[in-house]
Amino acid sequence: MALTKYLLVTVLALTALISCDNPSLQKYLVDKQDDDKFLKIDVAASLLQTNSSNFSPEEKEILNTIKKVNVVAYPIKDGDSLDYQVEKEKLAGILSDEKYKTLIKMGSPTKGATLKYTGEEDAINELIIFASDNERGFAVLRVLGDKMRPDQMVKLMKSVERGDMDVSQLNGLGEIFKD
Repeated sequence: MALTKYLLVTVLALTALISCDNPSLQKYLVDKQDDDKFLKIDVAASLLQTNSSNFSPEEKEILNTIKKVNVVAYPIKDGDSLDYQVEKEKLAGILSDEKYKTLIKMGSPTKGATLKYTGEEDAINELIIFASDNERGFAVLRVLGDKMRPDQMVKLMKSVERGDMDVSQLNGLGEIFKD
């Protein structure tokens, strides 16, 4: 009886230790919330609508599949390229997990972008864009939703072009990649 309890406690402790070693994108983003080297933006999907939004019923339905947008960016400042490289490698390691499926990858060894997702191709739960430039920095844009579809996201982007979606809260993000 005592041996069984001892074995059970040991197995549980080992399981806890092993599971703690597997970082997640969510944990990484949460950990960086208090780090001044990072630019952080969290936006609820409801805040993406302007008072003058003129969404079609289909666009409203698509927008309802988006729950939240998280952005974490690391601009290279004052020659901190070593820290940049360390953080970029941490993110690359997290995103190399097989649960993140690659949709598109483009660029070169010094700059590029990767689009990944979790869920199914026609029912995406998490859409991740990881863009980096070894001279400017990197950004991770994470869109959380429920059964999002890529073809619907393209339609929704047209509402951004029309000015129906308020993306002003994401304006600071472009600054790190400006010349």
